[in-house]
Amino acid sequence: MTALLHFVASPGADFAGHTAQYVSLCAASFAAAVVLGVAAGAAAAHRAVLAFLAVNASGIARAVPIIAFLAFAVPYLGLGFPPAFVALTLLGIPPVLLNTWAGLRGIDPSVIDAARGTGMTGRQIARRIQAPLVLPAVASGARTSAVQIVATATLAAIIGAGGYGDYILAGLYQVDTTQILAGTVPVSALALLAELGLGAAERALTSPGMRVAAA
Repeated sequence: MTALLHFVASPGADFAGHTAQYVSLCAASFAAAVVLGVAAGAAAAHRAVLAFLAVNASGIARAVPIIAFLAFAVPYLGLGFPPAFVALTLLGIPPVLLNTWAGLRGIDPSVIDAARGTGMTGRQIARRIQAPLVLPAVASGARTSAVQIVATATLAAIIGAGGYGDYILAGLYQVDTTQILAGTVPVSALALLAELGLGAAERALTSPGMRVAAA
């Protein structure tokens, strides 16, 4: 532990710089995955053909190793941040998309019919009824997405995106446990923070009525 602390504190390790690279890559990929996943899930919930395509494409995407996404993106986007961002975004979309789709499909149609019967517009139904009911499911998908992105982004170092993966690669090449720990420990901490933080957000977004029903 002492060796790890000395390494992290040393100017040559540039721990702050690697942290900034890693956090910015994960945050940007996560934000894009949530926006695209929610949009695709909402569209698929109202169209059977889109639902079939989206659900099956998500299943295929989850089965493809992230290294394959990186290898595919490099010839078109070069090295560094852009291909890593695209690959991690694609990795993070499926959980959000599937949870959004399932959440919207799980809303009782009679609730929507009753809202229409009271004269609510489609936008009002989406904002006042569907959004509160589906938000917990979206938050659950976002939590899974965030943990996957944080845990996998170390591989982005292979294509020059930097971050904690640089320490892990250098440690493997040099057989240096200290450098490996300098990469794995903060990644584990970030993944845990994402799990706990978004888990708290999911609970906060669940209405009291839904909590009582679940209990």
